[in-house]
Amino acid sequence: MSAESHPTLPPVRLHSDAELARDALGAPLFARAVRLARWAGPATRVGVGGELAAEQLPGAAAHLGLDAGDEDAAGYASQAWRVAVDTGLVDVTEPEEDTDAEGAGEAGGEPHGTAAPGEDLALVTGGAPGDVLGLWRAALETVLADAAVPDLEDLVDALDAGGEIAFDRLDWNPGREADFLDEVLANLYLLTVAEGGASERPIPLPVLAASMVVPDGMGEPTDAVLEQVSDAMMRLDDQFRQLEPIGLVEFRPVDEELMAQADEDVPRGEREVDDEDVSRYGMVRLTPLGLYGIRARMLEAGVAAPAVGELAGKGADALLEAVSSYPEHAAQAEIEQWMAGREPADAVAELLAAARGDDEGGPLRRLRCQQALALAGPDAEPAVRSVLDEAELGGLARVWLAEHGAADVPAPAPEMVFWLTVDTIAAQLAADGETEELPLLMETLTAHHTGFFDQVWRVEHPSTVQVLEAMGRLHPDRKRAKEARKAAFKARSRRP
Repeated sequence: MSAESHPTLPPVRLHSDAELARDALGAPLFARAVRLARWAGPATRVGVGGELAAEQLPGAAAHLGLDAGDEDAAGYASQAWRVAVDTGLVDVTEPEEDTDAEGAGEAGGEPHGTAAPGEDLALVTGGAPGDVLGLWRAALETVLADAAVPDLEDLVDALDAGGEIAFDRLDWNPGREADFLDEVLANLYLLTVAEGGASERPIPLPVLAASMVVPDGMGEPTDAVLEQVSDAMMRLDDQFRQLEPIGLVEFRPVDEELMAQADEDVPRGEREVDDEDVSRYGMVRLTPLGLYGIRARMLEAGVAAPAVGELAGKGADALLEAVSSYPEHAAQAEIEQWMAGREPADAVAELLAAARGDDEGGPLRRLRCQQALALAGPDAEPAVRSVLDEAELGGLARVWLAEHGAADVPAPAPEMVFWLTVDTIAAQLAADGETEELPLLMETLTAHHTGFFDQVWRVEHPSTVQVLEAMGRLHPDRKRAKEARKAAFKARSRRP
């Protein structure tokens, strides 16, 4: 997972470690691995690679409660055993390749090794939640490695006479496939946390596939691009089927009838997709455990993937700096947790001190500070009143006092009103860009000030020019927009 691919991610809402550990223990594949680890003993035989001997698979499947008539039962048991070995739940002693006949297995004379429950098995019931999650993450790596491998039939077809895989015939590159799956999961993570920190809504498989294939800025996809999206969907359908048992995702596969229709000779551009039935094309959702797991992998890869609540123990300067880049809902959640552990008056004083500054990030810090102050009660009034005379914070303080019904709030000087207007619009531009709501805000802030643009260009604020230029583009009153453009010219002219 590349840090360059997603340099800034919204913060995610994670469940507690205890809740996640319970989810991990309930994941079907992990639960099977634990059961096989407890089943392993002196009579358990393994091959040279530590895999469960073929004649042991029926017994393992039966121990797992799998239907003996299910042709996939042995495969499920084999996969669970591999997870148990890779995570340290099982310790194996592999056979020596030159083992003589006396050490060979009874079936076919093949050498065999032994297996026993591993030391880490005790962590399942006796360890902390973090220990369980560590085991689950090791299991996840095994499953991800398997998911990046093509079907066995394709591998067999690509074997050359010497027993080596001819990758050029297979059109499969191990590193490329692993990178593709990493990027898929990163995109799924981003789509999940983009709104609300952890969306409960499943992502349609075509949307996820398109995020991997369709170039940015492309309008109507060509038939060639649609073909690539369709191919990516089929790859993802197979991979998510493998990832669901470990608890990473909830997945609804592509409808088999649709796959059959895809084989018909119908041009892709002429196929109709019923929006109400988009779920037939596959739906996937990261589980809370999946969010935890993918974020952990991102952190290991150097990607900044914040989580809501991790700033609770830091200072107000770190809080405002971080939440300045968060979506509003995520900033609100982080601020609430930060405020919850502090005395209101002390918290407000610290926030106001951190909000000062005439740097480029100052307006957005003050906006987030105002968002935090909205959570404070009457105890915060002395701290708020202490900044009434400050050019940067005096307007913000007056707004808070008025909203809380405080008495004796002094009227602001015109210069402070102009400065606060510039600061407010600059903060909105920094937070959300030129939104549909911004013109209304501009009209509201300037409507009651006669000669506003005759005065505002003189405001000593680092964003004065930027704000006036934006007002010249966006103000809904054409006359006021023209005045804003003239004021922007004057503001630029007075700058050295």
